[in-house]
Amino acid sequence: MNQATAIDFKELIQGDRAQNGKRHFKGTFIEYLELLREDPKMGELAHARLYDIVTGPGFRVLNKEDNPRIRRLFRNDIVKSYKFFEDEFFGMEKVLAKIIRYLRSASLKGEESRQVLYLVGPVGSGKSSLIEKIKEGLVRSAPYYALEGCPMNEEPLHLIPHHLREQMEKILNVSIEGDLCPVCRYRLREEFSNRYEEFPVRAVEFSKRARRGIGVVPPVDPNNQDTSVLIGSEDISKLDKYPEDDPRVLSLNGAFNAGNRGMVEFIEVFKNEIEYLHIMITATQEKSIPSPGKQNMIYFDGVIVAHSNEAEWNKFKADHTNEAILDRIVKVEVPYVLELSEEVKIYEKILGNSNFDAHIAPHTIEIAAMFAILTRLHETNKCDSMTKLKIYNGEEVVEKGQSKKVDVEELREEAQNEGLTGISTRFILKSLDNALSDSEDNCINPINVREALITKIKESSFPEDLRKKYLTFLQDTIHKEYLEVLEKEITKAFVHSYEEQAETIFSNYLDHAEAYVNKTKIKDSSTKEELEPDVDFLKSIEEQIGITGTAADGFRQDVTSFMFSVVRRGGGIDYRCYEPLKEAIEKKLTASVRELSRVITKAKTRDKRQQHKYNAMAAEMIKNGYCEHCCDVVLSYASHHLWKD
Repeated sequence: MNQATAIDFKELIQGDRAQNGKRHFKGTFIEYLELLREDPKMGELAHARLYDIVTGPGFRVLNKEDNPRIRRLFRNDIVKSYKFFEDEFFGMEKVLAKIIRYLRSASLKGEESRQVLYLVGPVGSGKSSLIEKIKEGLVRSAPYYALEGCPMNEEPLHLIPHHLREQMEKILNVSIEGDLCPVCRYRLREEFSNRYEEFPVRAVEFSKRARRGIGVVPPVDPNNQDTSVLIGSEDISKLDKYPEDDPRVLSLNGAFNAGNRGMVEFIEVFKNEIEYLHIMITATQEKSIPSPGKQNMIYFDGVIVAHSNEAEWNKFKADHTNEAILDRIVKVEVPYVLELSEEVKIYEKILGNSNFDAHIAPHTIEIAAMFAILTRLHETNKCDSMTKLKIYNGEEVVEKGQSKKVDVEELREEAQNEGLTGISTRFILKSLDNALSDSEDNCINPINVREALITKIKESSFPEDLRKKYLTFLQDTIHKEYLEVLEKEITKAFVHSYEEQAETIFSNYLDHAEAYVNKTKIKDSSTKEELEPDVDFLKSIEEQIGITGTAADGFRQDVTSFMFSVVRRGGGIDYRCYEPLKEAIEKKLTASVRELSRVITKAKTRDKRQQHKYNAMAAEMIKNGYCEHCCDVVLSYASHHLWKD
């Protein structure tokens, strides 16, 4: 190690220590009051603190005017993307909005401040990850202030006698609630002779590992459940020295003691006995927990978050004796993601955080995500499964030259529990791992990933009807969809300057369609000669999407009206902006090279011209993200499956 590097490390460590020194306040209650007068937010209760943590980084409102996909998916809803979550959670806007609504209401001391936040959803939908993110926010937040030596790190304002609280609230601009725990009450009397202004206060940082402000309750064996896990216990070794009602015998080290001022998480909450749940409800409804032994109830200030899967929720809900508990729960469903583009982001994030270094061919993750979402969708009479997937992804689906008129809200209303069943994210990631393990070239592509998924479905213990359904998705639905994608990929590789040619066709079509609709002429850019609109050219584009005869007049009118409205709003136009015309142009380009593509990819022996074309096409595909191996694989696949003689 050279000296410069050593100095850099030393400066880094010393700078961090100096910064942390400011977080290590230690003083008397009087000194704490002076700090509080300067910053009343220091005295916030747990819900308000957590609300500030998740909303503090800010949010952005998704712009529907410039984003047709957002407009199609959310209609009149105002959609916010919270910066605290946005780099790690995708397709969960509505779930996050409900969580933040709960924290907002609870921070204002509404009824929800006395309710349990309960997340329910299938395995792998993100419940635990959401809670871990919130815990991480607590750990990284500013320290809070607590009575030194208090086993519950309680709020120092509990020292203020009730007869002085109203006056102190006005001076400090805070709200004071809660009372001292038995341990601090004993210390105030015995150590400080009730001179509470001298009681020491220190800054405390949230910590999962040290159980400060964060408590966790895992499911406990029903045959061996002990409430000490929640509320602590009496130290038997001290009962010989002190009477049973002496606070000095208490060991306040349960999850609620640890989670005071922050949050307590109940994992698989309904696997616990009803006695546990009653303590949980008492903690949130009455803001107090039982004390071990014969002590009084203890004030508790914390956010209680619970989660479980749908089956456990349904079983618990079906028992009418649980109504009192159900009435004290704010339920938030956390379904699987149903938007293809967002599901892809989830896999990319997880793979990016791993040591996964294989080459991933274009559309590989998309194909895997497509399968996952198809398994999560409910069937409908309004459209086929692939069309529904595209509509849920905010895409405009075109059939016979017209956008398919299926309302996304109608589909959602028809299947309100959608996303609570199907293939999990973990299942897909394990299949990606398997595809890589079977690859000898450190490369995965849509073909070997689809095969890996087929193998894993056959090996898994799904019911037979579900297995057949999933295999149909892979062997038929996704197979056909990928062939369409692949044909476009090969077309783009064949057509030099694909984007430019598409824009040229688009521009020419607009000129001729506008002249046709307005009954005017086209001026030749070279000769300046005025010409009639080229109807044959217009037809050659329109017939690609099945528009013929009198329907062409309406289509041309729709195109020109749409483009005019976009320009009038100040928007830009290109060949992608009107989905039916985009599809027609792409099909026109594909048709123009289909025969050449078919010959070159299928030919066992190519002449020099064909070989040159093939090499140029392969080079373009490599430029577009394929490696040499996966380029050979997909072109071989195309030669066997894409074009039939």
